[in-house]
Amino acid sequence: MATQYGGYMGKVLKIDLTTKEVSEYPFSDRERELFIGGKTMAAKILGDHLKGTEKAFSTENLLVVTTGPLTGTGAPSASRFNISTVSPQTGYITSSNCGGHFGYYLKKAGLDALILTGQCEEKTWIEIQNDSVKFHNADDLWGMKTTRTQETLDDKLRMKNGRVRKNGKICIGPAGENLVLYSSIVSNDRVSGRGGTGAVMGWMRLKAVCVSGTKEIPIYDKDKMIAHTKKWFKYLRKHPLTGDQLPRLGTAGLVSSMQMRGMLSTKNYSRGQYEDFEKVSGEVLAEKYNIVNKGCLTCPIRCARTVEIDGRPVKGPELETLVLLGGGILNNDLEAVLKWNYELDELGMDTISAANTLSYAMEANEKGLWDNGLKFSEIEGISKIFEDIAYRRGIGNELAEGSKRLSEKYGGKEFAIHAKGMELAAYEPRKAVGLGLGYAVSNRGGCHLNGGYLVILEGLGLSINQTTYHGKADLTMMFQDLMEMISASGQCLFTSYAFFPAPLLKHPNSWYVKLVNGVLPYCGAVVRLMNKYPEMLKLHLPVFHHTKGFEYATGMKMTFGHYMRCGERGYNLEREINRRFGVNANKDALPSRLVKTLQDPKDPTSKVPLEKLKKVYYHARGWDSHGLPTKKLLKKLEII
Repeated sequence: MATQYGGYMGKVLKIDLTTKEVSEYPFSDRERELFIGGKTMAAKILGDHLKGTEKAFSTENLLVVTTGPLTGTGAPSASRFNISTVSPQTGYITSSNCGGHFGYYLKKAGLDALILTGQCEEKTWIEIQNDSVKFHNADDLWGMKTTRTQETLDDKLRMKNGRVRKNGKICIGPAGENLVLYSSIVSNDRVSGRGGTGAVMGWMRLKAVCVSGTKEIPIYDKDKMIAHTKKWFKYLRKHPLTGDQLPRLGTAGLVSSMQMRGMLSTKNYSRGQYEDFEKVSGEVLAEKYNIVNKGCLTCPIRCARTVEIDGRPVKGPELETLVLLGGGILNNDLEAVLKWNYELDELGMDTISAANTLSYAMEANEKGLWDNGLKFSEIEGISKIFEDIAYRRGIGNELAEGSKRLSEKYGGKEFAIHAKGMELAAYEPRKAVGLGLGYAVSNRGGCHLNGGYLVILEGLGLSINQTTYHGKADLTMMFQDLMEMISASGQCLFTSYAFFPAPLLKHPNSWYVKLVNGVLPYCGAVVRLMNKYPEMLKLHLPVFHHTKGFEYATGMKMTFGHYMRCGERGYNLEREINRRFGVNANKDALPSRLVKTLQDPKDPTSKVPLEKLKKVYYHARGWDSHGLPTKKLLKKLEII
């Protein structure tokens, strides 16, 4: 369906894997205005199909791959694409954002999105080139790890002149083939990690999709977009987070800050500090192991680490992997973490869920609930354990189910650290209670990003009171909505870090920063007013370049307030779909370790006051007491 807007290719392709029928799926310009792209566009497509009875492993499920309107436009860090589906891990819809080249080449093939449904009769990989779709037998690829799979596919795409056709790929590894509930989809060395998207693709008997094309990505006002992008790049490169910390240390640079503030998940979230944290810190990673920085297409931040494993350069670990496979299991061997990170990517498995499932199993063994032989700090044989999970061998077959299901079988629900069945990220929420709320209410489960990442205010950017409940619910809503829209646009969420004025970060001990930290928690009423009436904010913020970039790329009018409203619409749409699958206030929960047990026995505030936070949050969102959007709100947002 053609479009008047720049940034879009105007076509959504649907492939029924059972029948091999290929068709165009209608998506109007009005739907583009309301649902933008990325995870929000995917939610709209899923919402139009799903009744709430569908299982992840069924022909009624969809795997929806979407780009954003800024994907491929040259905007900073705008190579992202999104994969959404019914999650085998949670039973609700999930979305997983990814870098790499696939999103860019999907648009070069003339597509804004790709919908996959059904199940292949045989093991298959799909080749898309401009308007051509070809199905290929994948027997020779089945069982391959992700790097070898992609290298073999490049050989298959080699042209007569010997060159490999420029392309983007998504593929699964053995974990996806064997339906590990937290298996991932890999593109180049980037990973769509969370929610078990790889298992859905494995159930479909789909090993890989390759896309290529020669079509031009339209830009509404190319001259203004180029000029604005130059300013945007310059701003990001000068900012202390996006221009210094992330390029210099990557996300791993936050380990030391988390340790200092007691939010470094240690020994399965039993405490917030690890005595050997320096041995697995971002500083050591940068000094001893980092070869070179890498970044996604058009990324000025270049936060990815490159390390050497078995004589070859490979992607290094992100913060979450470093913490959870470090202090999370009481391991101070950084080289082991580097190796495991590489192995998990090769197997196609989410490092966060794998690490947390392992730490649950260790604690269950320690407490005599499950005799599995796994012990904290004993790391010999962990590589084999991960491989056993991917191939569902022995104990690995049980670990492949994740911590929630294991705790239902063996006990220890209080220390199975998940929300809605998805394991939490590395931030210990008893010293970052705003993030604790975000984990619980996140649409896709225990996700720090979909949860709003309020930890950036609770010690990693600013330093507002970590354990107060004041203002946290309203700020969480604002951050969730902004991040929803950034993702929908096709950009990396790290571009939002520059939202914080540089002086606040460069002078953390100054009087004005202390004033901001002291006052901000008590600005909940002001933030709520902004959240409720974003139309008042008919402006472009000088620290938030996203709105002008969106306007110049697409031709849609986009003020900061309208940007917030679009994000709010997307977040509520996802919640409404999950309502069909049984999500309600009772599902917005955290394990009792985090809400009932004090992290510090001397500090009565060192637990997540979840019920109090939820009550305020639901009111701020305009949801009812069951934690669900009201019909009035859904009509206002034009969801129904």
